Amino acid sequence: MKKVFGILGLLVLVCVITTIASEYFLVGRNIENVVRRTALFGIISIGAAFVITTSGIDLSIGSVICLTGCLLPWLLTEQSMSPWLAIPLLVILSVAIGLMHGLLITKLKLQPFVVTLCGLLLYRGVTRGVVADTSQGFGSLFEGLKWWGGGSVSLPGTDFGIPTPCILLVVVAALAAVFLHLTVWGRYLKALGRNEEAARYSGIDTDKMVILAYVVCALLSGLGGMLFVLDVGSAQPVDFGSFYELYAIAAAVLGGCSLRGGEVSVLGVLIGAALMQVLQNAINLIDAIPKSIEFAVIGVVILAGVSADELVRRAVAARR
Repeated sequence: MKKVFGILGLLVLVCVITTIASEYFLVGRNIENVVRRTALFGIISIGAAFVITTSGIDLSIGSVICLTGCLLPWLLTEQSMSPWLAIPLLVILSVAIGLMHGLLITKLKLQPFVVTLCGLLLYRGVTRGVVADTSQGFGSLFEGLKWWGGGSVSLPGTDFGIPTPCILLVVVAALAAVFLHLTVWGRYLKALGRNEEAARYSGIDTDKMVILAYVVCALLSGLGGMLFVLDVGSAQPVDFGSFYELYAIAAAVLGGCSLRGGEVSVLGVLIGAALMQVLQNAINLIDAIPKSIEFAVIGVVILAGVSADELVRRAVAARR
């Protein structure tokens, strides 16, 4: 909980600094955009948190986003498939990807880094091959479907609207919080992250829990890919979703997930996702900050999160 308060304080500080430095930060349209991006990245960050809790890593998140984000408009426009068939098909594909990751890690004992790094290359390559490396979009079609990614619910008397991805984020976050914090399977997942061998000797089916974590991560990445493309309206397979895994991992680590596993806070992950988006927004709004250093900022933030986690661990160990 101390980590959550710490990252919340940092978020407030960044918001205050950005407000002082730019008159556009508190404009209704800008706040709505930041909230929308936070919701979209919050969904994939929760998926990353499941994997990190097991002391694993998933580097393929961005490529899964690319896969589903490009295939959705391709199926709907070029293959004339119904949304009622295309969306479930992509959900099943995402689950299959997570299942494959989990089986390779648990049954063949491959390192998560290697498995998901190969996935990062494989899924984007497959996507580029399927769509012939061409940009995919909806045009003026499927306006009702696009509302789920780019729509909003207006608040009377203001120029601010609640982005519709927030609805899905609330559902995903609530389910994740209940699972991780209130069920025995959530305790199993955290026990696995702390000490896999001890968890196995305690009777926990660690293989199933690892597989579950990667399935959840891939599922939320696939869902995120569809929401991202519904938000922007088009996707270019060469770069759609690139480096999104960095945002997801950074949000999870900043939000209290230890890279050693065994620690997770859904609320902290959401605050971490918000911090990453506010930082990105600040870089775009403040003229004194070069736009080209965005990824440098992300790298510094991740490094700071990992360093803080190590210092806290050492402090706790010293007290014992």
